[in-house]
Amino acid sequence: MAKNMFGLRSVIAVAGVSLLALTACTGPAGGNNTASGGATGGTISVGTTDKVTFLDPAGSYDNGSFMVMNQIYPFLMNTLPGATDPTPKPDIAESASFTTPTDFTVKLKAGMKWANGTDLDSKDVKFTFDRQLKINDPNGPASLLGNLESVSAPDATTVVFKLKSPNDQTFAQVLTSPAGPIVDDSVFSADAVMDDNAIIKGKSFAGQFTIDSYTKNTLISYKKYDGYKGMLGAPKSDAVTVKYYASSNNLKLDVQQGNIDVAWRSMSATDIESLKSDKNVQVDIGPGGELRYIVFNFKTMPFGAATSTPDAAKSLAVRQATSDMIDREAIANQVYKGTYLPAFSWVPKGFTGAIEPMKDAYGDGKGGPDADKAKKTLADAGVATPVTLDLQYNPDHYGPSSGDEYALIKTQLEKGGLFKVNLQSTEWVTYQKERVLDTYPMYQLGWFPDYSDADNYLTPFFSANNFLKNHYENKGVQAMIEEQRTTVDAAARTKIIENIQSAVAKDVPTLPLLQGAQVAVSGKGVKGVKDTLDPAFKFRLAVLSK
Repeated sequence: MAKNMFGLRSVIAVAGVSLLALTACTGPAGGNNTASGGATGGTISVGTTDKVTFLDPAGSYDNGSFMVMNQIYPFLMNTLPGATDPTPKPDIAESASFTTPTDFTVKLKAGMKWANGTDLDSKDVKFTFDRQLKINDPNGPASLLGNLESVSAPDATTVVFKLKSPNDQTFAQVLTSPAGPIVDDSVFSADAVMDDNAIIKGKSFAGQFTIDSYTKNTLISYKKYDGYKGMLGAPKSDAVTVKYYASSNNLKLDVQQGNIDVAWRSMSATDIESLKSDKNVQVDIGPGGELRYIVFNFKTMPFGAATSTPDAAKSLAVRQATSDMIDREAIANQVYKGTYLPAFSWVPKGFTGAIEPMKDAYGDGKGGPDADKAKKTLADAGVATPVTLDLQYNPDHYGPSSGDEYALIKTQLEKGGLFKVNLQSTEWVTYQKERVLDTYPMYQLGWFPDYSDADNYLTPFFSANNFLKNHYENKGVQAMIEEQRTTVDAAARTKIIENIQSAVAKDVPTLPLLQGAQVAVSGKGVKGVKDTLDPAFKFRLAVLSK
């Protein structure tokens, strides 16, 4: 028990660009494959409690949807499953590089086809990124393309990305992210998010798999696509089924009883701990980049700009006092049994540039809470107590322990009578729509990184067109985000990333809580699971076999 827990906590603590190769596992020994090629046939079954929002890359920016996209859509750039180096490499491209400081030029492989028989060429690539920028859906990943000025396709196999700022150190990684799946211009709309069924009817697939049958958030059946010409190779299995669960208890039971081969996202910490001692299954733990946090809406939170008593100074005091009251260590240990670690910044430990400004600035200065400090912060700003906080969380997307997590947060915030917390929950399908409509003054979110770089914890949150839509805007922070992205010198870039975190800590637009790892449970004889829990943070069905 102590050895397993130490291994898990170590993986979480050091998971980052330089040490992301570390993994831990418990249970019977299983096979481990490092490439997708050389299919062994058969069918693999996977279970998850995650949810699919949209199959259209322009309309979703969540882990459940992106998992599907990684199987069915082609990418210009990608990472090999199981690789310890998360540096992107050409996937359906032959080459990709900067030809000028602002021109990123991609040469595509010739002769590629969509599953519907139409050509896959440069016009699809240009169409893909043009529509991302045009649609700019509030729940989509367009914020990742903030440095993209235009896309041209001078011939059928050449694509040139014109960037606003030179020497973008992250653009190749952006092409592997949720903004990167290439879509069929003969099927997709140029200016609207597509319905799932229309996409499936159009057979607009060119990844390692096609979708054979689809019942949203119930069951997806995947079939190997022989027309895929990318670097990932052929899937290990001819077919994969993914079953969606409403209850993590049923997910646990099915993997224990052999009704599914792999259980992935999410089970409670208690369930994972008990499964470690089950001889019929294996628990694999991969690099940790997940972040759990609370978002403050600058319009609707107490004293927000759109309330009846707007006051920026008082609003800031509420955010800072809230930060003083949180005991992350208690949440990590009492709710998650050490499977998460306290997070005191927006860039997790292990990533280049990570520091802990929230630890020094708030609470007791050592990571613990300090109610007296919170009381003084509120009093100095003239805030009468108790302050009513309307706090929303999601019970089905971020794991079954979210209810316990937020019940404990409510208890912590209400200690000493400074706050009165109205705690409510909403299912994910509704939640992800309402959160961008100023419906929730304070709310839970989690972050699963798109690529292994500190920028992915900064640009999507604090850039001008960020996906939070919480009305936080700091021009100085935005300028530093742009600067770090285009700074070639590694030491100088690291310093800028540190300065961004320090600046954001003064404003507290979001409150980081916990950092976690990737966990999957598989039955006897299942191979490839450890390879899909890699530093790219992409769950790849193609590496699974038995």
